[in-house]
Amino acid sequence: MSLKKNTRRKPGQMAGSGLGRTQTAMRQGLSAARDGASAAKERMGPAAQQSREMAAARMLALRGWSAPVLRQAAKYVETDLSPKMSSMLAQTADRVEPPRPARRGRKAVVALLAGVTAAGVAGAVLTRRNAAQEAEMMSDESTSDKADSESADDQVRSHSG
Repeated sequence: MSLKKNTRRKPGQMAGSGLGRTQTAMRQGLSAARDGASAAKERMGPAAQQSREMAAARMLALRGWSAPVLRQAAKYVETDLSPKMSSMLAQTADRVEPPRPARRGRKAVVALLAGVTAAGVAGAVLTRRNAAQEAEMMSDESTSDKADSESADDQVRSHSG
């Protein structure tokens, strides 16, 4: 006789008998699990309810303690820490910032522009002064010409009269 298990089907066996046994065992296991869960629920239900109530009470107490602590921390950050952090960050930014490049050309351009502007203003002033002097000279000449013509008219009238 061989020690190997005979896996060949025998003519009298049904094809689904292994499946049927498995399904029956599964149903029995499922029923036992349901019964165990119901028993655990009955035993653990009051303890779970008590745990929930205790956790809610402790959370309320914790919230009552933490709110003033959070307010105190917020006040500290606003009044003490924030200005210190701000000045520290500003100092760090000043240290980190690269030096600005020298702008030599800009000063020369500004000086040149100021010189040109001063020369333009001086030129305008001189031009106006010359124009005013010419206008004054012209008015003096016309006044003297007018006076000469009036004296000549007077002489002609006195001789004709």
